[in-house]
Amino acid sequence: MSALTLAVIAKAPVAGRVKTRLCPPCTPTEAATLAEAALRDTLAAMADAARLAGHAVTRAIVLDGAPGAWTTDERVIAQRGDGLDERLANAFTDLEGGPALIVGMDTPQLTGAMLADALAALEHHDAVLGPAADGGYWGIGLRRADPRTLVGVPMSVDHTLAAQRARLAALGLRVADAATLVDVDTIEDAAHVAAAAPGTAFARAFSRLTVAAA
Repeated sequence: MSALTLAVIAKAPVAGRVKTRLCPPCTPTEAATLAEAALRDTLAAMADAARLAGHAVTRAIVLDGAPGAWTTDERVIAQRGDGLDERLANAFTDLEGGPALIVGMDTPQLTGAMLADALAALEHHDAVLGPAADGGYWGIGLRRADPRTLVGVPMSVDHTLAAQRARLAALGLRVADAATLVDVDTIEDAAHVAAAAPGTAFARAFSRLTVAAA
């Protein structure tokens, strides 16, 4: 298979623009701090996955906003489109249309091994889905960019995963599942993920919050 791309679709962690569902109890600055930590963890997992993969892997950030000190050596491309469905579809096209896995920035417990396994699944399947416990998904991989796979799929609802799975099936694509993870959307999610992945930057950032100590 041709070289793979591993990307995170992300918002720049700016106070008031990210993780607003954590406010309250978090302040906008605290929520942005957690978002940046989660993004750093995701980028570190991507770098680990690239080392673990048995072939070339290009890393990228599909970004809404400006790059910051949290970036390393990933290629940065701007998000395009109105809804998340369009932004994901355009991202696959902008990542040069080849085999790619795009993950969100809300699962800092992701490991390089999990991502490497998901990339490996693309060698034998047309698509990969990373289910989220809330009915969405934390990642999607496609062997070939095709807007039909994503445009019009309802995003950020409790049946997003089911709708996405149905869309891929309707197109006749063979789909593999990655591990099911908890997305960080609420403060309860944040506490759960921090406890499950204590060695992460996210867990360290969460432990410094006043709400975590309460």
